[in-house]
Amino acid sequence: MAKQIQAIRGMNDCLPEQSPLWQMVESTLRQVVASYGYSEMRMPIVEMTNLFQRAIGEVTDVVEKEMYTFADRNGDSLTLRPEGTAGCVRACIEHGLTYNQERRVWYIGPMFRHERPQKGRYRQFHQFGVEVFGLNGPDIDAELIMLTARLWQAFGIAEHLSLQLNTLGSSEERARYREALVAFLEQHKDRLDDDCRRRMYTNPLRVLDTKDASIQSLLVEAPRLSDYFGEETQSHFATLKATLEAAGIAYEVNERLVRGLDYYNYTVFEWVTNSLGAQGTVCGGGRYDGLVEQLGGQATPAVGFAMGMERLVLLLETLGKTEGVARQVDVYVCMSGDGAMTAAFSLAESLRDALPQLRIMTHCGGGNFKKQFKRADKVGAEIALILGEAEIANGEVGIKYLRAEGDQQTVRQDELATVLAARIGA
Repeated sequence: MAKQIQAIRGMNDCLPEQSPLWQMVESTLRQVVASYGYSEMRMPIVEMTNLFQRAIGEVTDVVEKEMYTFADRNGDSLTLRPEGTAGCVRACIEHGLTYNQERRVWYIGPMFRHERPQKGRYRQFHQFGVEVFGLNGPDIDAELIMLTARLWQAFGIAEHLSLQLNTLGSSEERARYREALVAFLEQHKDRLDDDCRRRMYTNPLRVLDTKDASIQSLLVEAPRLSDYFGEETQSHFATLKATLEAAGIAYEVNERLVRGLDYYNYTVFEWVTNSLGAQGTVCGGGRYDGLVEQLGGQATPAVGFAMGMERLVLLLETLGKTEGVARQVDVYVCMSGDGAMTAAFSLAESLRDALPQLRIMTHCGGGNFKKQFKRADKVGAEIALILGEAEIANGEVGIKYLRAEGDQQTVRQDELATVLAARIGA
């Protein structure tokens, strides 16, 4: 027997039993962003490697350790996209979508990072993201956070998430702070782990985000970024906070929140939960005003966020918030006797014409009614339709309720659509 081929570690199949929940999540995401007037954008999953090196930062974990990079037949270095923002910015520049204009877009699709797989985090994962170009005030920052808050309401999980908020200031303010932070870290180099010592000179702000408790206690004495903010940064952040408060959105200012990618400035935020263990971030984003220019476009203010859909799906499952998932099958058509197959298919097609939202499965493969009812129950159908020789001869159909109370009944075939619509709400 040939050796069985399995999926690559960290890359999972979405089975038929799981896909209805994913479809519900995707549908809800689309509905909410559409209600804010945002438009969908679709980008390739493969980009030139230097796009991510320039956008994300060469000394980030993503670029250094996690990217799937390979040479194509022409010798070009290509990379499976590890996140969506860089590709979205590249597409907007290439097609002239950001020059002297405003754009509000969203995307959804697979991303790839070679990191240690864990619950809710995989090497191929799916990301939903929103990006806004051409607006530089705190009002659009607030709108994006309001949009995410509405998503949690739509999923029924708002009480399980809390908002972490920070500002990173301008690039000039961060540069001054960076010098002070490096000087502080140099004094305590012996107390840092290897990762922090490496980052100390290449990306010192990421040291603030370390998960090491002993280093975190050390950082209590470190200089604070907020001490280096000018009037513009303070005003931007104050207006953002006031707008969120007016909208009834609670937040916690977390000065250690820096996000993992180099392109952020001013506003950064994360929605976190205690319902998924230690890895509690569900959604994160912020402002990245310099990225469009950094990638070859005209200077354009920008802000966005992204979330891993596996994490969101896991959270919904953990909290039992899956009641909105549609049935795979509403009606199962059972048949027996001469001419039953032709009659059953004809009936099923006429129902699909009359009730296009109804999910109808017609039995195939033969067997008695008992076997067919068992199959109808297994696929989760609410109703079984019965077509025997008597029903066919009389132009009728039997209705058997599988999930709810109700006596089996017989109705005329021309009345069936009306009965099903009233019962199932199609």
